[in-house]
Amino acid sequence: MSDQTAGTAEPAIRPYGTWPSPVTTALVAGKTLGLGSVQADGEAVYWLETRPAEAGRTVLVRWTASGGIHDITPPPFDIGTRAHEYGGGAYVAAGGHIAFSHRPDGSIWLVSPGTAPRALCTVAGLRFADFAFSPDGSRVFCVREDHRVPGEPLSTLVAFATDRDADPATETGQVLVSGSDFVSSPRPSPDGTWLAWIEWSHPAMPWDATRLRLGRLASHDGDTTLTDIRTLADNGASVIEPAWVGPETLLASSDHDGWWNLTSWAVPDGQAVSIAPMEAEIGLPHWVFGLRSYQPLPDGTILAIAIENGEARTLHLTGPVARPVALGHPAQCPALLADGSFAWLDTPPDGAPTIRHGRIGAPSHILRAATTLDLASGDIARAETIRFPLPDGHHTGHAFFYPPANSRFRGPAGEKPPLIVMAHGGPTGRASNAFAFKVQWWTSRGFAVVDVNYRGSTGFGRAYRRQLEGQWGVADVEDCIAACRHLIATGRVDPARIAIRGSSAGGLTVLLALAGSDLFAAGASLYGVTDLRALAQETHKFESRYLDSLVGPWPEDDATYLARSPLTQADAIRTPVLFLHGLADAVVPPAQAQAMADALASSNIPYAHYTFEGEAHGFRREETVRRALELELDFYGRIFGFTVPDVTERVVLSGEQGLCP
Repeated sequence: MSDQTAGTAEPAIRPYGTWPSPVTTALVAGKTLGLGSVQADGEAVYWLETRPAEAGRTVLVRWTASGGIHDITPPPFDIGTRAHEYGGGAYVAAGGHIAFSHRPDGSIWLVSPGTAPRALCTVAGLRFADFAFSPDGSRVFCVREDHRVPGEPLSTLVAFATDRDADPATETGQVLVSGSDFVSSPRPSPDGTWLAWIEWSHPAMPWDATRLRLGRLASHDGDTTLTDIRTLADNGASVIEPAWVGPETLLASSDHDGWWNLTSWAVPDGQAVSIAPMEAEIGLPHWVFGLRSYQPLPDGTILAIAIENGEARTLHLTGPVARPVALGHPAQCPALLADGSFAWLDTPPDGAPTIRHGRIGAPSHILRAATTLDLASGDIARAETIRFPLPDGHHTGHAFFYPPANSRFRGPAGEKPPLIVMAHGGPTGRASNAFAFKVQWWTSRGFAVVDVNYRGSTGFGRAYRRQLEGQWGVADVEDCIAACRHLIATGRVDPARIAIRGSSAGGLTVLLALAGSDLFAAGASLYGVTDLRALAQETHKFESRYLDSLVGPWPEDDATYLARSPLTQADAIRTPVLFLHGLADAVVPPAQAQAMADALASSNIPYAHYTFEGEAHGFRREETVRRALELELDFYGRIFGFTVPDVTERVVLSGEQGLCP
């Protein structure tokens, strides 16, 4: 029986998991750009563009209606920051001026209209993020993370003068705010009188409890000072994303009522008023700097992205009234241009991301597409929101289910597709229903996918987020298993061919699910956590006390750390495991994967362990992404008993031709 080409009336019959797919490694890793960090400055739109074909270099790109698109940062500039290791907020554009961080060495650079970038700070050991210009452009405020001395790096807010010619080899910025473990979001008022910022201290994470603070700005002999410092919010809530509405009103998103909703503060007296309270989240966990969930508008109203039951929608807030608006599918709140139009990263459920420009309720146009290859509608799996009972009998589980989708093929009658279970990272994060090649790679080949928003995920309110406190490695595992049982009971998937995969924190969920259940035939851990005790001692400052809430204080709760570590449960795993890990990973050190592989080897459990030079926490290089995709696909083919077509490298399991690389 021959395969039929696209466009024929009847798809060919072929076993699930073996379908030739239009979602190739070249498309995912080589022909697809990483797009994000959209900003507007007057009539110009800026965004960051990560190019796999340029070894993952990230470029700042500018568009105007009159001048079109062109790159702002030529090679070898690579925009990014390793502050908090996860980065974000790596550039700002305002008044025609740009400040950005060069990822390889952490240096800061300035670009003025018609000029080449000039260095502002090149001191080794410093990292910068979350830039903001003063209204007159004479200063740039930012977070400085100081790694020049041993121990935990110091996090401060600093100011640089942009209008004087200082030596970048010695200029380190004037410290304005210090004393807390972490600071973020320096935001000067429109008249330059005040500076607002967020700060928090261990053991809290920014989604647990932060302080919203305010100080009066002044300048003397070129130096910046901050006086009259006061606290606007410090009630144990998570307050994030401050933004000014005029010189006397400050907005931020606070979850004091159980949901990240907007609150306004009068400046300087600090009187607070809630804006349009709702059971939806206007805000995301601040793993990275520079997130934007809302945009104040000139008429006093607000455009916002609200996440309700895990799904995002765009709202126009007028006083207490929240009205849905048609403006595509923004990943973050659209940025406002001077003419009242908007620009945003559009992430629809049925197509690759694009940078778009348009107006509310009107057709938008594409400025840049992540890929030039359009998939046929029948080749795209669309998320189906599913709810399922959890073992405690009181709570409901949440997930997005994707059936196999390929216009040229269908499975044999009576056969059900294999299932890939996805456990997102964080674990304080979320699964989204936006189009993602990490899903389409599998569904277009005949796999079903379920992406689980286990307890602890964001987008469901603070109470749901807190259900993972003290239960990491328990509640998340139970939810992933419950999602599988629901899909088996409803006849959607093959119960004998279920694999579970996860990256970072999701890797821990994967390994504990394999140890605690016989549902899974295989698992894949991508730079995943395997030893909680080692993680508590070795990980970077941002997450060094994260486990206090997820597991318990260490070393006081050492027994729990041992019990919840996959490394101590390795002898309970009876299914093959694939490990993929970057050797430059400072968040989850590569020794974690090696230790787990060694433990499986001692129990004679098949595994494959591959490492990647130069890759940190997450894979950026084209060759790495290509190889990782093919290895994982071939791994599942080996376990599920079918041959995967068009794979250039076959995975080698332990015990076959010696141990794998």
